[in-house]
Amino acid sequence: APPRASNGSREGAAGTWLRTQLAPGEVITAQSGAFERDPQESSTTDEELSRAGSPGSRGGGGSTTSTTPDYGEKRLPQALIIGVKKGGTRALLEAIRAHPDVRAVGTEPHFFDRNYEKGLEWYRDVMPKTLEGQITMEKTPSYFVTNEAPRRIHSMAKDAKLIVVVRNPVTRAISDYTQTLSKKPEIPTFEVLAFKNRSLGLIDASWSAIRIGIYALHLENWLQYFPLSQILFVSGERLITDPAGEMAKVQDFLGLKRIVTEKHFYFNKTKGFPCLKKPEDSSAPRCLGKSKGRTHPKIDPDVIHRLRKFYKPFNVMFYQMTGQDFQWEQEESDK
Repeated sequence: APPRASNGSREGAAGTWLRTQLAPGEVITAQSGAFERDPQESSTTDEELSRAGSPGSRGGGGSTTSTTPDYGEKRLPQALIIGVKKGGTRALLEAIRAHPDVRAVGTEPHFFDRNYEKGLEWYRDVMPKTLEGQITMEKTPSYFVTNEAPRRIHSMAKDAKLIVVVRNPVTRAISDYTQTLSKKPEIPTFEVLAFKNRSLGLIDASWSAIRIGIYALHLENWLQYFPLSQILFVSGERLITDPAGEMAKVQDFLGLKRIVTEKHFYFNKTKGFPCLKKPEDSSAPRCLGKSKGRTHPKIDPDVIHRLRKFYKPFNVMFYQMTGQDFQWEQEESDK
């Protein structure tokens, strides 16, 4: 049974999971107008961050204009997409960037986990310029599982709005593995990595692909610094099946007029998920690159079953903590 969902309950194995150094989070350095080329999934460099935040670069822009206007001023973000890796954060970022009152940096700054020692002025300089009334945003999915991130973000802006895109943790783990496999084809099978002892059925929760999906334990850390009212949980599944519905919640949460609606999306049957319709002044449709929607390897059904059993109590705790039922168990029983 999982530990109680209360402050101070992260003892024993739970504390170990949260303290263990995570593998680098998902990093995509594609800029706003470059959806058709495959975005790199490597660590964001200082040069890319500088380019993303500089005037004339599209990387920092939330509008569909060809260049970032050289006016306004750079501000620290008021809203952050903090997780989770392989949950649908890139799709959410690109959808919210279609809103004229949102400006977001395209690269992942990794400020609160990797670059914190560079200081808030470095972080501010990475941001796009905004006008009065516009919201500055960024996304770095590894923040959600970084132990120091809640305290650091709270010290920057205790009223910051936080968005977490969550997805069935079993599917998320397989997607995470699939991404790694595409870059390192020599790694062991998913089945080998998922277990400490296969014959005893002991799941290896120290493997980041498994650990990230224990959402309740990570959320506990955030609730020590932020009230639930400042955290929005977006369903990665509904972001695919009903993108306009999820985007309505996001816009309401950010205090924005509902401008991004169903007319902004079309379903791409080849990719298997929605894309933003082509902006009037752009020749390229706004679909995510080839690194999105990869075909998952076939996983032993027994391993899937054991993972579902492993995650179920943590999922139930997460539902209780957030007051939202994401129906991952029901989704699995329908298969």
